[in-house]
Amino acid sequence: MSNKSSEVRPASTRDLVLRLVREHVRPHLPRLLLAVSCMAVAAGGTAALAYLMEPVLDDVFINKDREMLILVPVVVILATLLKGAATYGQAVLMAFVGQRIIADLQTRLFRHVIRFDLAFFHDTASGKLVSRMTNDINLMRNAVANALTGLVKDSLTLVFLVAVMFEKDWKLALLAFVVFPIAIYPIIRIGRRMRKVSTSALDELGRFTARLNEAFQGARHVKAYNMEAFESARTETLIESVFRLIYKALKTRAAASPIMETLGGVFIAVIILYGGWQVIEEALTPGEFFAFITAMLLAYQPLKALANLNTNLQEGLAATERVFDILDRQPAIISPPDAPALEVNGGEIIFDKVSFTYGTGTAALRDISLDVPAGRTVALVGPSGAGKSTILNLIPRFYDAESGSVSIDGINVDAVDLASLRDAIGLVSQETVLFDDSVRANIAYGRPAADEAELIAAAKGAGAHAFIEQLPDGYDTMIGEHGAKISGGQRQRLSIARAMLKDAPILLLDEATSALDPETERQIQQSLRQLMQGRTTLVIAHRLTTVLEADIIHFIKDGNVVESGSHRSLMAKDGAYARLYSLELVPADELGEASADGAAD
Repeated sequence: MSNKSSEVRPASTRDLVLRLVREHVRPHLPRLLLAVSCMAVAAGGTAALAYLMEPVLDDVFINKDREMLILVPVVVILATLLKGAATYGQAVLMAFVGQRIIADLQTRLFRHVIRFDLAFFHDTASGKLVSRMTNDINLMRNAVANALTGLVKDSLTLVFLVAVMFEKDWKLALLAFVVFPIAIYPIIRIGRRMRKVSTSALDELGRFTARLNEAFQGARHVKAYNMEAFESARTETLIESVFRLIYKALKTRAAASPIMETLGGVFIAVIILYGGWQVIEEALTPGEFFAFITAMLLAYQPLKALANLNTNLQEGLAATERVFDILDRQPAIISPPDAPALEVNGGEIIFDKVSFTYGTGTAALRDISLDVPAGRTVALVGPSGAGKSTILNLIPRFYDAESGSVSIDGINVDAVDLASLRDAIGLVSQETVLFDDSVRANIAYGRPAADEAELIAAAKGAGAHAFIEQLPDGYDTMIGEHGAKISGGQRQRLSIARAMLKDAPILLLDEATSALDPETERQIQQSLRQLMQGRTTLVIAHRLTTVLEADIIHFIKDGNVVESGSHRSLMAKDGAYARLYSLELVPADELGEASADGAAD
């Protein structure tokens, strides 16, 4: 996946708007056309009210025409009724279109992001992604709502009112337009500044969301180390940074209104001076002049709204650019074109001269070769950082090997459909991932369509059925975020039940019991043994005593296989595995005595 350089210039307003229209606005064209029709009617109603000022003043007040006294109020009522109905219609239609566009964009963004490979999630703080889905989308929501409604409605209203102005006196209208170029320049400058400030503010909001996520997730450790004050201090620093940037954006946005007010005042003064002189010289009737003034004053509001619209639009476009930046990235790990589905016939896994280096430059595997025979249990043991988890992660293509190949039943894993590959693999890890949902939903996570009998059978196989029945609502009990309402052993049993229900032919166990106490571990091992039956199983072992029954044990060190064999054969070699096993069996008090003796020497 390629990340954009910080030196890449931001996309232009035109490009972003055209892309947004092309990809998300165009499908709603029928509703938009109907809404535009309503806006045209509403704009026409506003212009009609201005136009009626001439007969009101000339015919009713000056000429005292009784027929016009009746006719004009009726026309005003009809115009306002029509304008009100049209305004309601366009508001409802545009609300639907605006909110639908944002909802579709949120859905598209989540569907896209959730398909990224693990490297992306490891490199990107989850809080920043949440910020894209919330803060950025909310700014886009406001921009889309204002832009779709304001741009069309206010522009049409302005056009109709300007038509009235030209109809009443084209010279006055031309004089009025002298001020337009003067007003446009500062508004454009303000918009550009808003775009820049908004981008910085959104970046800081992403960091702030990430900081909150870390602090709340790690609340137990924050309290254990008495770091509340430290976390508060560094969070306050971010809050202050967000405050300064948002305040700066608000100050920038606020500048648009006084500019328009000042120019508007000058504008009105000039028109009154010139128009009044025209009336005195009888070149205009009072009615024509006041119709012109009314149209001009009514035009001021949509003109001001359009000026403010640019600042709102630039805020939204800053968010849009960040969202499109994510949408334009592609997962590094995907299925090849027309890739066949993986059909597991036995499930033999072979690593052939595989090398892998993480993005940090750390070489995790170096030309490693190993075999996991079909239907057998193979264990990976060795010191931390030796490459055991990397080996496991290459099988379901959480990462791809730099060189060499990983194959299942002789077929390279990168040559088959990715979904079918992962369907063939069950994973139970030390980090039990449970969702804030019911016990039932968590067990059935890999197979939502499983029936009740299958679900209960999986729970029984994992040794979870008994404790589930004791929960307040049984299988429908909500277990809280990350399964916080149940114990660690219970969480692990649900994880095993999930793998049992999936019933995949290949099983990966990533230190599945290392975080448990010995008694719970023994109970879980019984569940795991049942899960492993008839499956090709690769186990990463934290405690060597848990893999004594493995068919093959590979001792991994510095990204290479140092020794391979059964427990008995490796012990007979008296090599690295035997030394590690012997060290694990030394009682703690003997280690203490040995340390004391060494200190005395």
